[in-house]
Amino acid sequence: MISYIKGELTEVFDVTIVVESNGIGYNIRVPASLISRVPRVGTELKVFTYLYVREDAMNLYGFLTRDDLEVFKLLITVNGIGPKGALGILSTITPDELRFAVLADDVKLISSAPGIGSKTAQKLIIELKDKLKLEDAFEMKLAHNNEELGSSDGKSEAIQALVALGYGSAEAIKAVKQVEDLDNKDPESILKEALKKLAFL
Repeated sequence: MISYIKGELTEVFDVTIVVESNGIGYNIRVPASLISRVPRVGTELKVFTYLYVREDAMNLYGFLTRDDLEVFKLLITVNGIGPKGALGILSTITPDELRFAVLADDVKLISSAPGIGSKTAQKLIIELKDKLKLEDAFEMKLAHNNEELGSSDGKSEAIQALVALGYGSAEAIKAVKQVEDLDNKDPESILKEALKKLAFL
């Protein structure tokens, strides 16, 4: 119903923010991890939203990226995990970490989220595993880390080459980040230096 809200951030609380748009202040529930990432009060903000409606309540949930929103929507399809549980998971685990945890059967990581026991974590893994692909998880993580790097094609190509050589995505990104003067190097030079870094990681 409401795809996103764009307006002025007017208030920030522990797990909610208020965004004013066209004279209306929208109270939006957000993951606790998002609070540290929002800009200062008075700044314009775009929040991707999900309206959860039940007999006794209408709650608006918000996220800074569409990917976060899509993962939230995926989580609430799991039997026994409502919006509150999904927010708890996304407050503790990033969408990328969650994808890899599901694909790796990492019950311990998922059950580290508040209110999520090992049985619920196991159920989540079973129900979401068929909806997630390893290739997609790698692509999303790579895209997100390239954004963090302010990635040029050279950085992206070097990371992809390292992954193709058998290194883990996280290892590859960490090694590339450690290469000095990244913006002035071609992919081959970045790859060579990153390989040297990996030898010491």
